[in-house]
Amino acid sequence: MKNHTTSITILETSDIHGHIFPYLYGTKEKATVGLGKLATFIKSVRKQTGNVLVIDNGDLYQGTPLTYYYMKQARHLPNPFVSILHEMNYDAAVIGNHEFNYGMEPLRKAQQDAEFPFLSANILDNRTKKPYFGLPYFIKVLPNGVKAAVLGVTTHYIPNWEKPSHIADLEFKDAFTSTQNWISYIHKVEKPDVMIVSYHGGFERDIQTGSPTERQTGENQGYKICQEVKGIDVLLTGHQHRKLAGTINGISIVQPGMYGGTIGQVTIKLQRNKQRWTVLNKETQIISMEGIEADKNVLSLAWDIESKTQSWLDQPIGTIEGNMLIEDTFEARIREHPFIEFIHRVQKEAAGVSISATALFSESQRGLPNMVTMRDIVSNYIYPNTLTVLEITGRDIRLALERSASYFAVNQAGLLSVNPNFTTPKPQHYNYDMWEGIDYVLNISHPIGKRVTSLLFNGEPLQENKHYQVVMNNYRAGGGGEYTMFKNKPIIKEIQIDMTELIADHFLKYKTIKAACNHNWKVIVD
Repeated sequence: MKNHTTSITILETSDIHGHIFPYLYGTKEKATVGLGKLATFIKSVRKQTGNVLVIDNGDLYQGTPLTYYYMKQARHLPNPFVSILHEMNYDAAVIGNHEFNYGMEPLRKAQQDAEFPFLSANILDNRTKKPYFGLPYFIKVLPNGVKAAVLGVTTHYIPNWEKPSHIADLEFKDAFTSTQNWISYIHKVEKPDVMIVSYHGGFERDIQTGSPTERQTGENQGYKICQEVKGIDVLLTGHQHRKLAGTINGISIVQPGMYGGTIGQVTIKLQRNKQRWTVLNKETQIISMEGIEADKNVLSLAWDIESKTQSWLDQPIGTIEGNMLIEDTFEARIREHPFIEFIHRVQKEAAGVSISATALFSESQRGLPNMVTMRDIVSNYIYPNTLTVLEITGRDIRLALERSASYFAVNQAGLLSVNPNFTTPKPQHYNYDMWEGIDYVLNISHPIGKRVTSLLFNGEPLQENKHYQVVMNNYRAGGGGEYTMFKNKPIIKEIQIDMTELIADHFLKYKTIKAACNHNWKVIVD
C-alpha cells in the first residue's frame, strides 16, 4: 500500500464555569466568554475537516448565576449545558472538581441525559472499585481511519475541598498512577494510533524549566505525567485557568484558560505505514474567541432559563446605609472593609458563634451598592459554599492566621504587596482569610510563620490549648487552600443553606444594613 498522510484536530474546552452567553452577569457588559462563541468556532473547524475530536475537560456547570438558578429553581428541566454540548457534537466530557459542588444528584442526572461519555478513570465507586462514571476512556475511529483513544482523569485532591456528603460513595485514586496504569492497558488492548489524556488538573512545575511552581501536594501532576508516563501523544489540561500550549518531553500540551474565552487546539499530522498510522508532527495553539459572534442556536437552548435568571437577578432585596462598595481589593485585604464585616455578620448569625473567618474571593468583587439586588449578591459571593462550625484550638487559629499572613510580601520599596505564590501560576486571593471575633495584628516585616504579633479573644491573650468554635465556609473547613490545621477537626454544626441564600435571607429579615467596621485586626510593616 502506498504511504499517504492525513491529519486530525483536537479541540479542548475547560473551566467554562457556567458561561454560555457572551456577557458578564455582574455588569451586563459584553465579554469574550461563553459556549455560544465557542460553538461558532467549533462549527467552522468542522466545516474544514471532519476529522475532529471535541472534548470538555471539566468544571463545566458551576460559576454563574444561570447555573445557580438552574440548580436551585429549575433542576427538573434538562441540564442546559448537556443540551448545548449535544448541539456542539462534543465527543466526551471529563469530570472536574466543581462538578460535585451541587451534590451527586444533578451530576448523575446530567450523565443520564448525555449522549456523550463522562470520563474519569481515577474516580471509583468505593464499593465496586470500578470507575464510578462508567467509562474511563473512549475510542473513536475518525472518518480518515485514524483510531484515537481518550483517557479522562481528574485531580484526586477533591476530598480536600468538597463537602463529604457530596462525595460519600467515591474513592479518588492518585491521578498519576491511574494514568500510568490505564495508558499501559489501552495500548495493550486497543492499540490506538493516537493516545490522548484529558486531565482535569494542571502543572506543578514550570513547563519550560521544570522548577516547582507550587507545593508538591498532588493537586496538579501534569509535569510528572509528561516526564514519567510513556505512550502519550497529547495531554489536555485545565483546573489552573492558565493559557498554555507547548511540548513537554515530546508530549503536546494545551490548557485553554477559562470561561470559554479561548480554546485549545492540537493538530496532528500522521502517515500511513502498512497497517499503522504514525505521528509525523504535532502543532499546539490557544485560540481567542475575540470578535467571534455567538451561535444563536446554542444560545436559544438556554434562553428560557437565562431570561428567568435575569429577572430573578434584578429583584431588589434590601438597602445599604453607608458605603459597602469595594474600590480597591488589595486595600480591602489590608484594612477591614464594611463588606467583609457584613459577610462575617451573616456567618456568625447563621451559625450562632462569635468567631468567623472569610475571604475576599476575587479581584472582580465590587461590594454592595445602596440598593441591593440578587445580581449584586451572586456577583460578590461567587461560590456555592455552605457554612461549617469547627471546634479548633487557639494554636489552630494562630496557624491559620500565619497561613493567611503568608499572602503578603514586602516589596523593594518596603511596601506591602502580594506574595507571588498567591498569584502564580493561578490567582488564589481566596486563600487569604480575614477574621472576626478575635483581635490580631499581622506584621509582614517578620518571617513567614512568625507574623502574628498579637492575638486576643475578649481582650485576653488567646489560649493555645483552649477550644473555640469558629464558622467558615465548607471549602476552608475541609482544609482547602492548605489550611491543613482544619482537616479532620470536630464539626459542631453544618448550615446546609448556600451563602447566597443566607445573605439574601439576611436582607429580607433586616431590610436595611448599616455599613460598619469594628477594626479588630491590622496588617502592618514596621
